[in-house]
Amino acid sequence: MAITDSSAEADTEPVLNGVKVAEGVRRFDDGIVNWYLIEDGSDLTLVDAGFPADWSMLTTALGALDRRLSDLRAVVITHGHIDHIGFAERARREAGAEVLVHAADEPLLKSPAVIAKSERSPLRYLNQSATRKLMLKATLARAPLAKTVEEVSTFADGEVLERVPGRPRVIHTPGHTDGHCVLHLPERGVLFAGDALVTRNPYTGATGPRLVSAAATKDTAQALASLDRIAAVEADVILTGHGEPWRGGTGEAIRLARAAGTS
Repeated sequence: MAITDSSAEADTEPVLNGVKVAEGVRRFDDGIVNWYLIEDGSDLTLVDAGFPADWSMLTTALGALDRRLSDLRAVVITHGHIDHIGFAERARREAGAEVLVHAADEPLLKSPAVIAKSERSPLRYLNQSATRKLMLKATLARAPLAKTVEEVSTFADGEVLERVPGRPRVIHTPGHTDGHCVLHLPERGVLFAGDALVTRNPYTGATGPRLVSAAATKDTAQALASLDRIAAVEADVILTGHGEPWRGGTGEAIRLARAAGTS
């Protein structure tokens, strides 16, 4: 069901472990952040990698699906924030999966000393219960341990990742981070929006299509401009980094996100 009530709030999300949300696509949600599994024959791709502690969700789901860890070929990162790269290095080491990200966000994965910039300090949002729950989750889930991926491959805008199961097409949507990208599976009508567009703001709990707060967005003006690139994509379902899947049309999602403004 499409979310349309922009006044609603949800500090956390349902915990989900491999729920099918589109043909050959499964959603994982640890209560704060989504990540996804693409099935392509016997091969698998992850879109984002949650928090480090989410690794157990993956291995449990693979067992239930009668899949092996060695079936995981790639982890495609939409952007280099710590709630999206959590177990990427573990997937690389233990499954032999290739980790891929846009070149502009590669430094965020390669060194713990490189910190993602944002327009405002997250501390300014501590009056929001959603922010406090996000920070608690990040701490308990060992998010600071996720900052180094030893080997990273990079991609560029417009590239079709031919060697990645599912063959996602990359669309560069900077603003949330410099290298933020959305991924399109045109044959399946699926768009992985990362945090370029979410249906639950993890800092305020507000639901409905919108941008993430300036606490985790480098350039909100640029992020708003990047919505134009998403508007041009045809997709039956938009799968976001935070919140429920959106099935109400790409154009309507962008209209509501612009109406919601920034926070």
